Amino acid sequence: MSELPAALAEIVEDFQAVTEPDRLQLLLEFSEELPELPARLADHPDLLEQVVECQTPLFLTIEVEPAGDRRVSLFFSAPPQAPTTRGFASVLHQGLDGLPAAAVLAVPDDMPNQLGLTRALTPLRLRGMSAMLGRIKRQVSERVEAPAS
Repeated sequence: MSELPAALAEIVEDFQAVTEPDRLQLLLEFSEELPELPARLADHPDLLEQVVECQTPLFLTIEVEPAGDRRVSLFFSAPPQAPTTRGFASVLHQGLDGLPAAAVLAVPDDMPNQLGLTRALTPLRLRGMSAMLGRIKRQVSERVEAPAS
């Protein structure tokens, strides 16, 4: 299994360091830290992809630097009344934003399970986070493989 990037590993450790009931509270705290979309994306929702596996509307997109180690920027849109979904998005944002594309692509697909929320949340909600990670990795892969224009 691939090793988690440092920031994401630290988040996973934070979740594993608290009791199971406190993990849900930690996720809710993450939900409050999800950055707003920049205006260039907020004004163009057509540039975002919906993650239909999420129980509430969540949209995301990524940008990859055209050269160098191809650093990835993540952008999410989720309603304030969806704290679990926003929390998952914030965990991914804080753990992956600004990393090289190769590091993002190396994140294990089962990373959401490492947060220790399997008994606190429904499988549907956990599938939503896994789907977010899957979409991010697919978009990164597509952009890295696309020929430069």
